[in-house]
Amino acid sequence: MTAFVNEFMAQVRAKNPAEPEFLQAVQEVVESISVVLERHPEYRSAKILERMVEPERLIIFRVPWVDDQGQVRVNRGFRIEMNSAIGPYKGGLRFHPSVNLGILKFLAFEQVFKNSLTTLPMGGGKGGSDFDPKGKSDVEVMRFCQAFMAELFRHIGPDTDVPAGDIGVGGREVGYLFGMYKKLRNEFTGVLTGKGLNWGGSLIRPEATGYGSVYFAAEMLGTRGESLEGKTCLVSGSGNVAQYTVEKIINLGGKVVTLSDSNGYIYDESGIDREKLKFVMDLKNARRGRMKEYVDKYKSAVFTPFDAGAEYNPLWNHKADCAFPSATQNEINAKDARNLLNNGVYVVSEGANMPTTIDGVKLFIDAKILYGPGKAANAGGVATSGLEMSQNSMRLSWSREEVDAKLHGIMKAIHKTCVETADRFGTPGNYVNGANIGGFLKVADAMMDQGVV
Repeated sequence: MTAFVNEFMAQVRAKNPAEPEFLQAVQEVVESISVVLERHPEYRSAKILERMVEPERLIIFRVPWVDDQGQVRVNRGFRIEMNSAIGPYKGGLRFHPSVNLGILKFLAFEQVFKNSLTTLPMGGGKGGSDFDPKGKSDVEVMRFCQAFMAELFRHIGPDTDVPAGDIGVGGREVGYLFGMYKKLRNEFTGVLTGKGLNWGGSLIRPEATGYGSVYFAAEMLGTRGESLEGKTCLVSGSGNVAQYTVEKIINLGGKVVTLSDSNGYIYDESGIDREKLKFVMDLKNARRGRMKEYVDKYKSAVFTPFDAGAEYNPLWNHKADCAFPSATQNEINAKDARNLLNNGVYVVSEGANMPTTIDGVKLFIDAKILYGPGKAANAGGVATSGLEMSQNSMRLSWSREEVDAKLHGIMKAIHKTCVETADRFGTPGNYVNGANIGGFLKVADAMMDQGVV
């Protein structure tokens, strides 16, 4: 099958030049599922994989808007509707200067497998814009969101495509997007998830990705008869995912010593307790400040600015037991992976999407640590989005305890699928293969049932 993988990847590279993130995501999946294609030649005959790597629909549009100085600005908007074999397209919107076609295709491709693993009927999609909400006024963000939705509304709907938030798209942005959709379509439907609690949102949705990655880590530790109690944890990022990862680790008895943003990271050897986390949440969610302000408040911490030219990220070079990369893609390279292993880390649960490079992943797998890839470990966010869709369809709201229990149950089910699938295909303990194959099989079988469409 090595020849097949090489030939397939050569074809994908030729069709998708200058899209390294997308090629990386595809290669990881193809290498995992080659054993499936060997056992099931019918998937190859039906060209399932070739169809999976091509978006069903790719939408690119201009987004003109006016800033507070009266100047016209123009951004680019995207929606990648990747695969709808098991349900309507589902996946977030990202507003960040780094957004381009390749990054969104990688995210949409990953989303197909992640959504499949949740056990919920959701296809995969992703979208966003190169707009940067950082430093913009609320009115500027509103104008941009309204301009963005003025085009996107044609392509989405509660039974077609249900976007959510991602980097740069939080409750504020979802509110503006939903308001414009409602105005344009003259209907109140569950077309976006991550909505406010007063108008169709779900309890636990903001916490879900972070909580889910910690639940997944706890499940992995359980296979060795251990728990998070007393474990020292490294967490990157300081946004939604990182904040609630820290909260759940504290709840389960662990200690978090790092957080970061694009300027650098803080290391607090005494641990980030509930009071310090509350400060971070206010700093990031209300004041939209920078993590370096943490050390002004808490003298026990040290701030280290990021060096763009460095070969590794010093955040991952501290003694610890667990790591929760929760910032962005490819934040852990091979050097970082070695540093983590050398510092005693034996649990990695990815809160971000594809935060580890292929070389880093191989080091984790070879070391036989408990490594939960993003498409499994961070599926809690989209799982709870799916629960929000269910509540919207039924016109009701579940309690916080009900949603959290359902989330916990879904993460347990994802973990079980990964473990059992890895065993079944001859790679016990390999969560990467378990997640990729488990997600692939459900989508592939649905595509087989539905014919060549």
